[in-house]
Amino acid sequence: MNKRAKHSKIKNTGILFELLSRQITQDIISDDKKSKSVSLLKKFFNESTQIGKENQLYQILIKTNYNSSAKAQKLIEAVLKSRSKINNKKLRQEKYNLIKSISENYKTEDFFRSRIPNYKVYASIYKMFLSESLSTLNPLDEVDSNFCIIEHITGKKLQHTTKKDSQVIKEFKGEEKDLRLLSYQLMVDNFNKKYKTLNTPQKNLLKEYINNISNTNSLREFINDEVSNIKKALKNQSPKIDDDITRIKLNEAVNQIDNLTRGRIVKDKQVISLMRYYELIKELKNVNRK
Repeated sequence: MNKRAKHSKIKNTGILFELLSRQITQDIISDDKKSKSVSLLKKFFNESTQIGKENQLYQILIKTNYNSSAKAQKLIEAVLKSRSKINNKKLRQEKYNLIKSISENYKTEDFFRSRIPNYKVYASIYKMFLSESLSTLNPLDEVDSNFCIIEHITGKKLQHTTKKDSQVIKEFKGEEKDLRLLSYQLMVDNFNKKYKTLNTPQKNLLKEYINNISNTNSLREFINDEVSNIKKALKNQSPKIDDDITRIKLNEAVNQIDNLTRGRIVKDKQVISLMRYYELIKELKNVNRK
């Protein structure tokens, strides 16, 4: 029997794309004018490259949701059929060139250190694609990977015939599924359309969210402290407001902010709300200066 396959984080196309997308966000927040992340993403992950084509297949399996396990299995089969058309020799060369470019522009230890939401799904897709391209995957790996992907697509826990959890599930048990990195697109959609620039507190919040994506306790403590600071800032601005209706609405906002301290895990919508509170403070200060 073939040996069980080992997942390689630096060879996983989906993870490489996720980490590079995350780097774009970090570079924007840090105002890194010399950032190469955008150009690397455009160069390697486009429709004409093999790595770009493989990443599209990763994204289909990561983002698609079905209620039916049978439908999920059909999707996997269709993806594998498309995967068979990829030139593996060119793909390996493109991955080599991409990793080389990353190492030339970033500290690889820092770049690959971050944990990835849905890591076990990415790892399972990697192993499944490895099976398709090499036809050497251990049957246990093949079953575990297939089940893991179906469970992800359907959101349903399947009954395995094996007594032990898969190695992937063991390794990443406890990973917080609903933690999601605020992506570049989220920033553009939710903030840049409405606000011209992010101020220092907003940038600091996003940095904390990115750096502590796997540390829920640290992020929760930071959010709770910021809520307390924002309440104080809003209360300080309230006496300076002449309009009674505006003052009443501001007091309501102060009362509502405690909702952001609820829950062990910080959710995206809580971070977005906190960003808006920062913006409110900035606008109040501008008005009161006039």
